[in-house]
Amino acid sequence: MPKIVDHSIFIDAAITKFGKIDTISRKQILEVCEEADIKYPTWLTNDQTYRAGRGMYTLPKSKTQTKKTVQVAPVISNTPELAIADMAIAAVKMNTPDQVSLIPDKASGYVPFGHFNDVRSIVKSNRFYPVYITGLSGNGKTMMVEQVCASEKRECIRVNITIETDEDDLLGGFRLVDGRTVWQNGPVIHAMERGAILLLDEVDLGSNKLMCLQPVLEGKSVFLKKINKLITPVQGFNIIATANTKGKGSDDGRFIGTNVMNEAFLERFSITMEQEYPQSKVETKILTNVLQSVGVEDSDFVKRLVDWAEVIRKSFIEGAVSEIISTRRLVHICEAYAIFNNNREKAITLCLNRFDTDTKNSFMDLYKKLDETITPPTPATPVDVASTNEIQF
Repeated sequence: MPKIVDHSIFIDAAITKFGKIDTISRKQILEVCEEADIKYPTWLTNDQTYRAGRGMYTLPKSKTQTKKTVQVAPVISNTPELAIADMAIAAVKMNTPDQVSLIPDKASGYVPFGHFNDVRSIVKSNRFYPVYITGLSGNGKTMMVEQVCASEKRECIRVNITIETDEDDLLGGFRLVDGRTVWQNGPVIHAMERGAILLLDEVDLGSNKLMCLQPVLEGKSVFLKKINKLITPVQGFNIIATANTKGKGSDDGRFIGTNVMNEAFLERFSITMEQEYPQSKVETKILTNVLQSVGVEDSDFVKRLVDWAEVIRKSFIEGAVSEIISTRRLVHICEAYAIFNNNREKAITLCLNRFDTDTKNSFMDLYKKLDETITPPTPATPVDVASTNEIQF
């Protein structure tokens, strides 16, 4: 049976704030959602019948107008001449996440740092302004974007890019659903139509197949040639990409799989932000919040972890070591510490096992020098050369 959805909660909240109005802007919608603490009305912004202009929507006046029947996608015609037309209709009516809010959840204990305020300014501006964020692994690039969207109550669609990602993955394609061939929009199209933030995560892992995004990166409409449909981005739509490199590949081999990206693709990002690891004061607060979230208080351990990571990072910059301790790795250590009964050495050892043996041992030895509560490394015992002559083989 058709599903009836009641949208009166949003409408009542909008009338309470702005009075009896005929149209409502995207900015006003965000204000209503924030003040009333309700979900974003994608049923309103995604329905062409409510569209009153660019970024403007007709606000239904009665509950009878807010009852919307969700239709089942039509069966594709067996007549070849009508098949494409039927598929286009199915594209509109099939599997559109109208009733799902894509606003990220706020992470309890999150501490803003780095370019958080800069990204927030861009998101709040509601302008199309593509941003490329680069930085070493585990320094909070992706979470920063998601938490900006959470704080501003903006929808965010995250797409993890790989070497296999192509136009079909991004823009959409035909899918077999219940024995029927239907068109399903890709995440890029959903973001454009919803005025959402499109987060291209690990974008430097992609190939030249990402060039299908050229018009999208210019803020222009994109033509879906397979269904003969032009998609125009709604106001508020923007693209933010994160990567470990600047699109020139990884010279030191740390980020295997990253590619040298097309210059024309990179040039379409308005600005590039370089994200660094947080300062000691900020990182201390991050780790303190992590421990508190699991009911543990240990400021001494947190301080020693932050000091330890800072020494290793300085050594990494100077070229003395080839590995680094990220903020994410420190968070993992704190979580392991809480799980394994506040055993510092065990938590650190388990989280260092991802490194090769020499690196793991050197990092662990360094920590033991900074923390007298853990048994320091035992000096190597000198070998008695004379006794070795008695060994029989």
